[in-house]
Amino acid sequence: MREKSVITRTVTTAGGVYAPGHLGELTQIVNFDLVDAVLEETGATQKRVRLLPSRVALYVTLALALFEHCSYVAAWDKLTAALGPLDLIRPAASSLARARRRIGTMPLRRLFEAMAGPLARPGTAGSFYRGLRTVALDGTHLHTPDLEEITWHYPKRSGPDREFGYPLLRLLAIVKCGTRAVLAATFGPGSEGEIPYARRLLNCLNASMLLLADAGFDAVGFLRDVAGTGAQFVVRSSARRRPTPHRHLPDGSYLARLAAPYRAGHAYGLLTVRVIEAWITVTLADGTIRREPWRLVTSLLDEERYPAGELIDLYHRRWQVETTYSSIKATLLDGRVLRSRSIPGLDQEVYALLTVYQALIRTAKDAITTSAGIRMERISFTVLLQAAGDQVTTATATAIYPPQASTPTGLLRDVIGRTLLNNLLPAQHRQRVKARTRKNTTSKYAANTGQHPEQAPTYTITVAVEFMDAGLASRRRR
Repeated sequence: MREKSVITRTVTTAGGVYAPGHLGELTQIVNFDLVDAVLEETGATQKRVRLLPSRVALYVTLALALFEHCSYVAAWDKLTAALGPLDLIRPAASSLARARRRIGTMPLRRLFEAMAGPLARPGTAGSFYRGLRTVALDGTHLHTPDLEEITWHYPKRSGPDREFGYPLLRLLAIVKCGTRAVLAATFGPGSEGEIPYARRLLNCLNASMLLLADAGFDAVGFLRDVAGTGAQFVVRSSARRRPTPHRHLPDGSYLARLAAPYRAGHAYGLLTVRVIEAWITVTLADGTIRREPWRLVTSLLDEERYPAGELIDLYHRRWQVETTYSSIKATLLDGRVLRSRSIPGLDQEVYALLTVYQALIRTAKDAITTSAGIRMERISFTVLLQAAGDQVTTATATAIYPPQASTPTGLLRDVIGRTLLNNLLPAQHRQRVKARTRKNTTSKYAANTGQHPEQAPTYTITVAVEFMDAGLASRRRR
């Protein structure tokens, strides 16, 4: 007699027409109470219950961000795949699009703001430096549809003779190092510079934080604003800055006073900073040697407590904000253009992407918290996204269950968590130089064919702190 196994399970969802409103296991984080609260706060709750209540419309919008490769109806089918016995009506794509427009942008914005914030606890690897929470700031671009109703607000890149490429939406975020959780984000037309957007994010900083940022954020006025929040900063400075040493320090760095542009009643607003100049030497596995001068500007003035070599090494944590953007653009979006075809729709879609990203990161953080010694860098975002999507299709754990006896802290330890822990990335991270190739024909960077390795080689790196009398050479765009 052939043996058989029978697996049965019970799917618990909201009742009636609310049943499709879920995100599988992610519903334990983006839960019904939170969604209903933001809908009520923003005045987006339906006046009378129809086939697509506001709560369901919001979850559909999040599902569209989780399944960017799916159409409206395909995303609905994933939400209802395990709900066949309920005999739910399958709405048309136009009905789902109208439901999105009906709830608008504000509920998604408030939902993201409610979920944004640091997740690191004291002792979380890579999240702290000498008692300061390390956070990173940077910007990126998202591509929007090439339509007249969009290009007036999100313009394309333009050259001397013509415009080219897709219209660009500029996105800036402050990300917690170690966990890659988003603390705050803002976005708008790419025609506006990064500094005005960055100033909108400073409210999330406080005296417990250390901000890491690239050379685009070394404007003196902006650094003064950062210092005004009580936060410290380590920012890479460009060659156009010419700081005059005020006092040389024993570790090779020096103190300088930077002058902000003149403002009536405020004079030039001098800002005392510590400047660290160094040569970075990279030796590739094939013997090729590269040398590049670096300059960091920091508000950490005590060279004994904050050695220059440590700050140079610390600055590389800034790349975690780049990893965050890669997770959103290359994994969630899979390199696609945003789907929405109106300005309010694009705003709503970006907040939905940020909300889904934050929910996924919270899930990953809960998973590694249950296993001591695992760093967040070992979590594969691709595995995380796939596992979360699978649980939407099966409608797994759509209700918030009480903590189990085996989980006294009540942390998420369901299918997603087990999948992540069973598919960890290697514990030892290899030092590798990225193979740089310009693939986008509309890229702002110069052609680099044959100038860089085609594959990512291993390397060793040495740092020599050295005062550069002649200043820095301008960085070439690679």
